[in-house]
Amino acid sequence: MNDDGTMARLPELILFAEKHGLRIVSIEDLIAYRSKREKLVEKIASVNLPTAHGNFMAYAYRSLIDDNADHVHMALVKGDVRGKRSVLVRVHSECLTGDVFGSLRCDCGSQLVKAMEMVEREGEGVVLYMRQEGRGIGITEKLKAYTLQEEGLDTVEANEALGFAADLRDYGIGAQILLDLGVKNIRLITNNPKKVVGLQGYGLEIVERVPLIIPPNKFNERYLDTKETKMGHFLHEDGLSRGCSGKRGEEDEND
Repeated sequence: MNDDGTMARLPELILFAEKHGLRIVSIEDLIAYRSKREKLVEKIASVNLPTAHGNFMAYAYRSLIDDNADHVHMALVKGDVRGKRSVLVRVHSECLTGDVFGSLRCDCGSQLVKAMEMVEREGEGVVLYMRQEGRGIGITEKLKAYTLQEEGLDTVEANEALGFAADLRDYGIGAQILLDLGVKNIRLITNNPKKVVGLQGYGLEIVERVPLIIPPNKFNERYLDTKETKMGHFLHEDGLSRGCSGKRGEEDEND
């Protein structure tokens, strides 16, 4: 507790630990530690799934540390990937508005379709569908963020105005699902350098980043420009980040 009787948060706890020579571990650190050393996923269903974009085996996974029973992650697997090298993999975060309703505000639905088609052409690979709506903030907060964007904020500013970080996604459970499928050496389909770093931290070897380029439209041009200039996504085949307007953008930290 703080001296005034309020609950001490992490900033106060860090100062307290420094003052008294104590070690401090956050809940986030504990989750990351367990994700690297324990099996925290369970396969709960599997079925052959023919789709308009290819034929896959669909595996449903649940996280053993997620209290939300509805958060079932899906792995669409093409061919025999267990123990193979250079397996083509897409880790796709849920986007109800884009994936299901075809929203033009983002490039998510088009990315999902293109990734499935890429894996189908490859003849083997994995499309992992993670229940991390709105970069981890959920559908309700994402729609609120859309409203703020209509008022002039960009996607990063809108998340921050709602009290969230620009990106709250965690890649530990996704990495565990891939390892359970026997996939360790991968070619990752992504424009997001942070996703490469995030997955490598959980025992996966990423041998290549495969770009997933979707042309902008008039509704998502600013959104894509923000992903490049503020989040460091590579949205051009040459791997350079320069904004949808064609100008060179800042290559910061974060698809």
